[in-house]
Amino acid sequence: MKSKKSKRDNINIALRAKQLSKIYEKSKENEVKAVDDIDVEIHQGEFTMIMGNSGSGKSTLLYMLSGLDEPSSGEVYINACRIDQLSEKNLAKFRREKIGFVFQGINLVPNLSLMENVLVSGYLSNKSRKEVETTADQLFERINLSEQKHRLPAQVSGGQQQRAAIVRGLINSPSVLFADEPTGSLNHIQGKAVIDTLKDFNAKGQTVVMVTHDMKLACNGSRVIYLMDGKIKGEMRFTKFDINARETELYKWLLEMGW
Repeated sequence: MKSKKSKRDNINIALRAKQLSKIYEKSKENEVKAVDDIDVEIHQGEFTMIMGNSGSGKSTLLYMLSGLDEPSSGEVYINACRIDQLSEKNLAKFRREKIGFVFQGINLVPNLSLMENVLVSGYLSNKSRKEVETTADQLFERINLSEQKHRLPAQVSGGQQQRAAIVRGLINSPSVLFADEPTGSLNHIQGKAVIDTLKDFNAKGQTVVMVTHDMKLACNGSRVIYLMDGKIKGEMRFTKFDINARETELYKWLLEMGW
């Protein structure tokens, strides 16, 4: 007999997907299931890492969960709103107000300052310009980039650019912040600054879902979902607090998953 979920459990679910699939048809006789009938729930305040080998469907899943890609079938809910049924116009509005996204490529407009890149996104919300500007100032101060915020992207390091991109993703106080390999183009020191920034916001309640192939980075999350051939093969929650102990724990589990 299945146990019933409490109303509190449902309230705490930030993101839920049911029977989610993405099929690419190369021909009428040949189709590829990038994501195959996935069920997943993300609770508010979790820092969920999605891992898997190349071609496992990690980024495809992330893009469908965030509303940036349309599923072939299945359902996606963010804060109980079923986003896969929204019109294109309403989905765009929902993404602006409820979803933040940090891309692998540092996707800043080169001829706008870091601050202007953030404000462009903020001004699309229904908040006043003053409120958006105050929030942006506070976010830049929080990540120690106040001195660099009026510089162009080319005038700061890659790590500083990506941290500014995180601010852009957070400017409208999203329900969920998605990140697709956000340290993929950065060196170790820059990558650590980015993951530390994400950890800091998560520690203050921001729900984060991140794709990574890096085991060390994944140890900074609270939960790991492992994909293989478009399906969730397993998931784990860390039982250790120490980062080195977590690395040992995750490495053993990933080997069991076939990593």
